[in-house]
Amino acid sequence: MNSSTHKIIGRIEQVNLPEWEFKNLDAKIDTGAFTSSLHCHHIEPFKREDEEWIRFYMLDPDHESYSDKMLEMPLHDKREVKSSNGETELRYFIQTEIEFYDGNYSIEFSLTDRSAMKYPLLIGRKFLQKGPFLVDVTQKNLFKTLKN
Repeated sequence: MNSSTHKIIGRIEQVNLPEWEFKNLDAKIDTGAFTSSLHCHHIEPFKREDEEWIRFYMLDPDHESYSDKMLEMPLHDKREVKSSNGETELRYFIQTEIEFYDGNYSIEFSLTDRSAMKYPLLIGRKFLQKGPFLVDVTQKNLFKTLKN
């Protein structure tokens, strides 16, 4: 591995989700997770013109970036995922855009209840390979620090 070709990030980084106008959300960088996940509630699949869609609220009402706006978008996938507690659960996946580090990337998120977790977003290995990104676990908000 040649670290000069990798973008170095910290264990926590701020991201933007431009499709929904969410800015400066703290995301946990988790190399132990394959998929990325997003904290949502009231997750409800539905059909729109014979296509599968999903509606949900993102974040909790007490989060500073919460918007009491129901989001709707095409369902990207649904599959079983083993959660951090070892249990398998059916999760819905969406595809959206993320502003991260030095650019905009396509990202797949599983929608799940992360209310018991400190960070509403978790970025997993599948996304980190796109950079490719190298995680310095001793740092937080490394890119934000480098930008300023």
